[in-house]
Amino acid sequence: MSFTRCSRCLIPTTRPSTEFKDGLCSACICYDRRKQIDWAERERQFIELIRSAPKNGSGYDCIVASSGGKDSHAQVLKILELGFKPLIVTAQTCSLTPIGHMNIENLRRFAPTIVYEYDMAVRRKLNILGQDLVGDISWPEHVAIFSAPFRVARNLGISVVLYGENQNAEYGGPLDVAGEHRMTRRWIAEHGGHLGLRPSDMVGMGSITENDMKPYMLPDDEAMEKIQALFMGAFFAWNSHANAEVALKNGMQAQLPTRANWWFFENLDNFLTSAHDYLGFLKYSYGRLCSQLSVDIRYGLVSRERAFSILKERDGLFPVEYMGKPMEDILGDLGVSSDWFIVSCNRFMNKDLFIEDSVEWGRRLTLKEFAETNINV
Repeated sequence: MSFTRCSRCLIPTTRPSTEFKDGLCSACICYDRRKQIDWAERERQFIELIRSAPKNGSGYDCIVASSGGKDSHAQVLKILELGFKPLIVTAQTCSLTPIGHMNIENLRRFAPTIVYEYDMAVRRKLNILGQDLVGDISWPEHVAIFSAPFRVARNLGISVVLYGENQNAEYGGPLDVAGEHRMTRRWIAEHGGHLGLRPSDMVGMGSITENDMKPYMLPDDEAMEKIQALFMGAFFAWNSHANAEVALKNGMQAQLPTRANWWFFENLDNFLTSAHDYLGFLKYSYGRLCSQLSVDIRYGLVSRERAFSILKERDGLFPVEYMGKPMEDILGDLGVSSDWFIVSCNRFMNKDLFIEDSVEWGRRLTLKEFAETNINV
């Protein structure tokens, strides 16, 4: 399989659902479109949407869907700055890191927080099923970050749920939905990281019951119609570094999770992110490093030539450890072996992209693209 990269950033054409026009990926196209947006007017619209939303006696103006990370901090502090009262809702993650716990607690200093808890024995089964079925060990987390805030909103009568950026605009996706301001049930199903696997599909697999999956289900249509979910990135010029600066100044803790990352302030809460990101590289030649470097190219913080050199050196490094914890221990906590992980990696690896035809523990694979002598960057 041959592929090309965006002529401005490093996003490859193998990234799922990402449009390219005249050599530019949709993320770069959307970034250019920002110049045409009246951000002061967008902020005014946002304030009016929150102000006019039904309160239903909950005492809160909105829910901020949160992981406790940089964007969550920036969102909560912005809502407070605007004079509104937020409720923070965090979906319990798969394998919480110590820093992840500290950051959730730090954010609790600024606004009331609900950590939506799950049966972790069921969660571990879903992690394994997600990996076995679609090559995504983090599948249940992706489902939970969307379902939990909506379920709390329904239960408490809160009519506005806030998310961060529209990922189709910030990281690439279909251009016809990149400009959407609202998150709908359809958007979640198509762009929420489900990979075509619905929560209801899990019922009957192994020992998973309908009751096990209820916490992962969105409310019914009638309840969903009473909730408007907004992307804050559609109303405020989104900037990951600016968000991180705000968060760090207000007590968020950070460290570089692994050398396969570029930013030290992102994806700090879940040990299993290591496996999720590695499979993305194996399937699409698209690792976390590529994503973060591409954003920084758009921001003008690094040249494409230097970013590509860093990519060749570090993208797709085998996740021997993550956030200081060995991968063997991360997998052991899940109840699976290193051999199970390697077998799964080899099942989902796109062998057309790599020189080597199989994954071995600890060894980095080389993209065919990187082995070429004359690479057009």
